[in-house]
This record gives sequence, structure tokens and C-alpha cells, in this order.
Amino acid sequence: MSTQPLTHKQILVGVSGGIAAYKSAELVRRLQDLGAEVRVVMTPAAQEFITPLTLQALSGNPVHTDMLDHNAEAAMGHIELARWADAIIIAPASADVIARLAQGQGNDLLTTVCLARRCDLLIAPAMNQAMWSHQATQANLKTLVERGVIQLGPASGGQACGDVGMGRMEEPGELAQAVAEHFQAGTLAGRHFVITAGPTREAIDPVRYISNHSSGKMGYALAQAAIDQGARVTLISGPTNIPVPPKAELINIISAEDMLAAAMSVAESCDVFIGSAAVADFRPAHVATQKMKKTSADTMTIEMVKNPDVIATIAKLQSRPLVVGFAAETEHVIEYAKAKRERKQLDMVIANNVADQRIGFNSDDNAVTLITAEQEHPLALASKAQLAREIIHFISNHLLSAYEKE
Repeated sequence: MSTQPLTHKQILVGVSGGIAAYKSAELVRRLQDLGAEVRVVMTPAAQEFITPLTLQALSGNPVHTDMLDHNAEAAMGHIELARWADAIIIAPASADVIARLAQGQGNDLLTTVCLARRCDLLIAPAMNQAMWSHQATQANLKTLVERGVIQLGPASGGQACGDVGMGRMEEPGELAQAVAEHFQAGTLAGRHFVITAGPTREAIDPVRYISNHSSGKMGYALAQAAIDQGARVTLISGPTNIPVPPKAELINIISAEDMLAAAMSVAESCDVFIGSAAVADFRPAHVATQKMKKTSADTMTIEMVKNPDVIATIAKLQSRPLVVGFAAETEHVIEYAKAKRERKQLDMVIANNVADQRIGFNSDDNAVTLITAEQEHPLALASKAQLAREIIHFISNHLLSAYEKE
């Protein structure tokens, strides 16, 4: 394991009431030692055991305590905080907060963030041994685990009340390591994703070409998000200026025909094919072998021919993967995207409005709508890295399993 396996990961630490709250300070430090950026949410009861100032000093970020804090709401409200996190770990997780989570309550900031989350939730229970063994607590934990919440511990040993038994919170070092291992194992372990990214360049002559404004940022973010969840990723990329995600298998291409050849070489061996590249629809019919010289004419005519449709070709394969496409539109975005999904027989299309300068080509942010045969799922404006995580999460949880049942 890398010495900093949580580099670039954003971890939200939830602290609920209990004597083990003092260990949360060490957990914050241990997560940072593994490379994570950490923010903290505290319940009112937690603040009776450890001060927000302590955790603010350790995390380097303001500690969130009040759902109705107008200053916090203006900067990062509970919804934005939930979107920010790559994972949430509640440590300690008291019997009370476990019960409220199981009931789906949102009566404080921590439970509200958990309800609004789009990431995995890990809990480290900590309570008196009698409270731990109570059938209500065990039933609540069973409910949470069945919903996909990851339970870490507890351990057995001496407790603050003098009892001995199950209910001690796992040690901060072990919890931090468990968070790191969670990202390394991932929900997509054993899966193979093929992702296309960036523009294509269609040559006119040896020094000129036709291309578009695609930066490749979205495709590269998707590759990183899939890798983070344990997938093996083949990234087929047109020319970009972006660092290649570590662990990605890179295939560099130039033209649409190059991209099709690369895609066909790996498509039948993958589980998911995501076509996020901006592939040129047309290319010059004839490519000059030498640089074309300027003439006295005021105009130039270049005959264009249609390029192969990469993603439609993959979708038509007899032994095809799950196929996800993009629809970058400037008007009638949802309408055109739905038509594209049906016309090209895609499992899902991701629609975005490139006419909006906040989220168009080369921007760091985006807002998209995930469209399947059954639903439309909008994702609000966020960084492309965050959206990529949400898209991969949706593919993993909602699309891949349904596809394999067919």
C-alpha cells in the first residue's frame, strides 16, 4: 500500500456524543497522514466531550456543528458538504446516532449530511457493552449494514464506566487504515472499464488539422474515479495536456479512426465502455501529403466525409459491454440526449449544456443529467472530479447490476 493511499481523497469525519470522542482528534491526524483532506461535523453531544476548536486546529478547516448556521450555509451548507465528501466516517458512532440513522432521521447536521450523501458511509460504534448488546441496537445496525453502511468494530475491552466487554471504539490508526483499504478494494474490484477522452484531430495536411475544444478533463476524472473504486481502466485518449491517472492503461490516439481501432481492440473484454471523448463527426476526404501553400484565392473548399461512430459501433457488438455515452448539446439538451441514447442503443447517456460557459469545454466544473431508459437523474453543478465520482457510483450501483440481470 502506498504511504499516502488517501491522497486527493476528501473525508468527512462525523463525531457523535461519547467518551471516545477524544479519539476523533487522533483519527483526523491519522487520515491526514494518509493524504486525506479532512472536514469534521460534530453533534451537540459530541461538543460536550471535545471542543470544535481542537478539531478545527487539527483539520485546518472550520468544524461544522449547526445545520442552521447561516455563515456555514452560505459557504458550504449540508447539501454541499455531503457532495464534497468522498467518504463519511462517524467515529464514535453512538447508539443514539446509529438509531437515528436507521430511522432515516435528519434532525441535526450529521444525520442530514448522511441522508444527503452520495458517497459511502462508515461507522465505528462506541458505547457501553450493555447498550451494544441490546436487541434494538443490533437491529439498527443490521438495518444500516443491509443498506450498505460499512461497520468498523467495535472492539472488546475495558470501558470508561468500568465494565468490560464489546463496545470500545476501534483505535484511530486502525480506522484510518480501514478507510484507506476501502478505497483500494473498491466496489468495482475485478471490473474493466474502457473510457475514451479528449478530442480527435482530423488531418488536413502534415501541419493542419480540424479539431474541437474538448480538454479531456471529464474523461480523465471518470478514469480516476473508476480506479478509486477498484476498477481496471483502459483510457483511450486524444491529445490533451492532463496528467494520466496513476494505474490507468493509456492508449494514445489522434483521429476518430484511431479511436475506433483502439476501442474495438478492448471493447469485448471490458464490462463498461464510457465514450466521453469529443469525436469529430467528419474528416477531410483527402489529406495532402505536403503542407498546402497559400494561394491568391479568397476561399478554400475542403471536402469532408463522415467519420465512423465509435460508441454506436461498440453498442452494436454482439458481445457488448454496458455502454455509456455523452451528449454535449447547446439547445434542447434533454430532448436531443434522449434521442441520441435511443438512436445509438446506449444504456445511458450523460447530457450537458456546453453553451453554458460555466460548464462548457475546458471548464473545471460541470452539471449533467444521467438519462437511462427508465429515468432522468440530474447532478447539480460541481467539480468534474466530484461529478465523475457520482457518475461511477451510479453506474456501479444502479446500472451495472441491472444490465447483468438482463
